[in-house]
Amino acid sequence: MKRVLIGALLTLAVVLVFRFFSEEKKEKAILQENSMLIQQQIKNVSKLIVAEGHFAEVYNYKDSQELFGPFLTANKKALVVVNAEVTVGYDLSRLTFEVDEEAKIVYIKEIPEPEIKINPDFEYYDVSADYLNPFKAEDYNRIKKNIRASLLKKVEASSLKSNAKNRLLSELSKFYVLTNSMGWTLQHNQEVIQENTLEKIIIE
Repeated sequence: MKRVLIGALLTLAVVLVFRFFSEEKKEKAILQENSMLIQQQIKNVSKLIVAEGHFAEVYNYKDSQELFGPFLTANKKALVVVNAEVTVGYDLSRLTFEVDEEAKIVYIKEIPEPEIKINPDFEYYDVSADYLNPFKAEDYNRIKKNIRASLLKKVEASSLKSNAKNRLLSELSKFYVLTNSMGWTLQHNQEVIQENTLEKIIIE
């Protein structure tokens, strides 16, 4: 009877040990599977988020050169009409993150800066120049540089950047919903991210 009892206890111990290691192995497999799923989902939204706008501008270019002091000058001028397509966005393929499987934490390390792309179409009107002060390549380059600077100021004053930021918030909220639904934590700069604090990490 004693041998039967010892045998039963040993059998029970073996079963419990087997179950323990099986459950631990299963838990690790689920953890790794969840980690891979999170990383894959983040990569899936790593696309360019774009806000588009159209800007028009009329630019007057003038240049005068003194030939013999202020009494004689050579002038040139141009009227330039610019129609520009402007895009503002974030390339999330440049977002860097780390996944801590054991702690169940996703660390957002770096969020890319917004990218502004300007595609202008130039039309020149009323181009005139004196013989001694002709139009040169540097004149056209200067015109393009000045117009680009002017357009950048208009973009900064417009709603394009805020629209792009809203699109970014929408994408980052997907990270939060995914991690939160799986019992994981999303962090940035050692701070736990909540749905109402997403905007803060963009401003920083």
